[in-house]
Amino acid sequence: MIRMENEAGRIGFGEAAPIPWFGTETVDEAEAACRELGEWVEEETLAAVPKKHGCLRNAVAVARAEIEADRSAPTERVPDLAVAALLPAGAGALTTVSSKAEMGFRVFKWKVGVADIDEELGQLDDLCGALPDGAVIRLDANGAWDRRRAERWLERCADRPVEFVEQPIGTDMRGAQDLLLGLAGDFPTPIALDESLVLDGDVERWLGLGWRGVFVVKPSLLSEPQAVLERLLKADASVVFSSALETAVAARSALRLAFAWTGARRALGFGVWPLFADSRFDGPYTTPFLSLEDVQRINPEKIWNALS
Repeated sequence: MIRMENEAGRIGFGEAAPIPWFGTETVDEAEAACRELGEWVEEETLAAVPKKHGCLRNAVAVARAEIEADRSAPTERVPDLAVAALLPAGAGALTTVSSKAEMGFRVFKWKVGVADIDEELGQLDDLCGALPDGAVIRLDANGAWDRRRAERWLERCADRPVEFVEQPIGTDMRGAQDLLLGLAGDFPTPIALDESLVLDGDVERWLGLGWRGVFVVKPSLLSEPQAVLERLLKADASVVFSSALETAVAARSALRLAFAWTGARRALGFGVWPLFADSRFDGPYTTPFLSLEDVQRINPEKIWNALS
């Protein structure tokens, strides 16, 4: 987490929330880059943060924008956004989906690719049978399948209430890019990219390839999230805003972008809280809908003080 203050005494906060196994910098690398910047920095110094430190660049940009924001501008009332409920992997998902449905959730996310494929396919049928009318389920394989397994899953999903299948093929698999494009063209169930979208240039690359599936965007990982989102909006892309397991500080800036999005709406992938042992670092408690007022109530200074 970073705290910036200008000569006029205006303060802004940002957070570098890297996920190294996604391909971002590490926490140690981000911390070392902060030390190189020093305590007092000029505008050109901040702009020179290396592009390889995308999460740190994000934190700096957020903090600077907060300092420069017009705080006297009125805030318009915007509609609440739906949130996807997280289900545990395995058979425990069946019990959880019922309780979450009673709370009002209508979009559910289930981690797959962690057990025997026949067992999980049977569980999928049970889950679909337990969904309330109009509800859908997202399947997240985290790149666990090979082509054969992915095809079996997509065949099963074709006539079931599956909103999309997220990252069926890992980014490290040989020919992954062509395989994902082929699967997206061969089956009716949409495919979502997640681990394939780490750096700002990844979105542009997939748009250039003609990707018409879903883009799962973790704004906290992008050095220039606003530019990436503008490109996606121009392309009329289908976008899901998702958490990078950040604290409430980075979640606040990411969720503000989600509420400002004017493209087609999909349920948020921010149903991760409670997450931390110290609840002061959590974002808004996971409910079926999230309001902008919930986001605006997050106080970064309190979190900064808790860390200090």
